[in-house]
Amino acid sequence: MQVVRRSTVLFHLSLAVILGGAFAVIGVQVWPQGAWLGLLPVVILLFVAGRTPWRRWRLTQQSLTPQEREWLDDHVPFVRHLAPERRERFERDVLFFRAEQRFEAVGETEVTDETKLAVAAGAALLLNGRTDWELSTRRTILIYPGSFDDDYYGGDYASFDGMVHAQGPVILSHEAIRESWDDPENGSNVVLHELAHLFDFDDAYAEGVPSLMDPSSAEAWKRLVQAEMRKARIGKSLLRRYAATNPAEFFAVAVENFFERPVLLHRRHPAVFDALKAFFNLDPRLPEEERGDAESMPSPDEEPASAPTPDEVESN
Repeated sequence: MQVVRRSTVLFHLSLAVILGGAFAVIGVQVWPQGAWLGLLPVVILLFVAGRTPWRRWRLTQQSLTPQEREWLDDHVPFVRHLAPERRERFERDVLFFRAEQRFEAVGETEVTDETKLAVAAGAALLLNGRTDWELSTRRTILIYPGSFDDDYYGGDYASFDGMVHAQGPVILSHEAIRESWDDPENGSNVVLHELAHLFDFDDAYAEGVPSLMDPSSAEAWKRLVQAEMRKARIGKSLLRRYAATNPAEFFAVAVENFFERPVLLHRRHPAVFDALKAFFNLDPRLPEEERGDAESMPSPDEEPASAPTPDEVESN
């Protein structure tokens, strides 16, 4: 995420020139000094364009608290290995996301500073390799106390821990958020899962091909997804069977494992790992000097995946 986005500035400047010229021409026809009217849309558009950069610049003058930095070190292993410059950018993205999204509690829960940090950390993780990327426009993030159902009610039969809509809110279970970061290396993270869907919306639908993916790679990705979904469907994949639901869910589950179990994903599904590495422009594995031992360690994940439990069920 950037303080000033060049594309946004150029768009508003171009629009200001066009509208300013139009207002000036109309103004001259009405009043001899009417050309000054051309400044009106210029001032308005420059004010609108400057609000976000101004807010972000002010946020760059702030920093996370020592307690928040400690939380990141304890719950987001990726952060511990970042070079100082990238660590600074990660923390800056946390500040940007947390300030720009609207968090709301539902029912008997509370949106704490830690909850906001936990969600913002997921966004910063997804964006760390791409300084020019932004998650989609400002959204409301609804925090439920626990799981919910299709009608957005909790209860014994509720099975959704997260849900996201193309033009609507991101809905997350407070309990699932906590569990996701308490064990950040188990390949199951509702924050990463739901935010990954935001990369995937094309018009109103998630199709499993991220909108920011290079078009020249899209067909190869689709073929890879179909082959890997078949493995997940029969329990021959590192990814849980929920990944076989549809291409959109495959992408979201693969993203969870890419960031939480990158060494295993690289070993078991190198093509998927390489595709996500290119897409996110980063390698979330341990530093090179620490990587060899981790890759050679035996793991129970080498066994075929078992059937999903109710806790693994998430929304599309």
